[in-house]
Amino acid sequence: MNQVQVQEIECLLTLAEELHFGRTAARLGYSQSRVSQLVAGLERRIGVRLVERTSRRVGLTRFGAQFVDEVRPAYETLLTVFAQAHERARRGALCQLRIGFSGSVYEEVTEASRRLRADHEVTTLMSEIPLGSPFSAVLEGRLDAAVVELPVRDAALTVGFRFPPQDRLLAVASSHPLAAAGRVHVEELAHLDILRPTGDAPDYWMAARVPLSTPAGALIRSSTGITTLQEGLVLVAAGDHAMLVCRPLAERITRSDVRYLAIDGLDEPSQMALIWRTDRATPQLALLAQLIGEEFSAGSREELSHELSKELSEELTGGIPV
Repeated sequence: MNQVQVQEIECLLTLAEELHFGRTAARLGYSQSRVSQLVAGLERRIGVRLVERTSRRVGLTRFGAQFVDEVRPAYETLLTVFAQAHERARRGALCQLRIGFSGSVYEEVTEASRRLRADHEVTTLMSEIPLGSPFSAVLEGRLDAAVVELPVRDAALTVGFRFPPQDRLLAVASSHPLAAAGRVHVEELAHLDILRPTGDAPDYWMAARVPLSTPAGALIRSSTGITTLQEGLVLVAAGDHAMLVCRPLAERITRSDVRYLAIDGLDEPSQMALIWRTDRATPQLALLAQLIGEEFSAGSREELSHELSKELSEELTGGIPV
């Protein structure tokens, strides 16, 4: 199929308005011969005359008038797209952010994304990333940012927002002997087979997910790798493995065949973060981080207000539930 040049379309549409080669040339900044060449080139590509030219007048053929009516909306749409792209480029703007996550997403993130779209016309496209490859898609440019677990020790990555630290829990099968107790001491991890993420994450990050040993120095066994949290929960439910998870995930994903146990003596909490590539920071990413922070602050204020209201109610009623 012949390739039509935008210049040819622009020239024909301008000529259709001016009906004069000289005025068309002046308006576009071309010579009259250049206008004639562009119109003739378009006619050759389509295979039919579009313009009738005599010594007295210039006009469109019947086919030419029909073609102008059909092509003008598409041309104007193209101009609008180019203008919008130019304005976004001038402001360093993106109209869509590609955000990665593992397992689940905080409600505060989805609400911040909704506000970003409603108030700033920037949409977020969320996609799940492999559990053991938290950084690759961002470093390779396939994602603009990702919500991943800390630590991050790479100068090529920027931590834009740190989520509140969360307790780490131990997921075991409901039938496991430890399940009934509701909690476990950190030294008992040495007697379990703890699932570990598999992927291309650096060693320091992997060690933070599953410690190599307990605080007392006992080795922690980890014979099996997983690529998603759901895969891990299925293996946990089967009874042969346990898995370390953060409290928010345990609250979001409940199963009758899995129990989440508090871990006594485990000092290192789990903490998520919004990260992006340092050399690809944009105002939209910074704005998303700001909105997420605002959502967490609002949630904290609401929780505090609820607790104060509850205490005041109990004080007024003498501790009798109302």
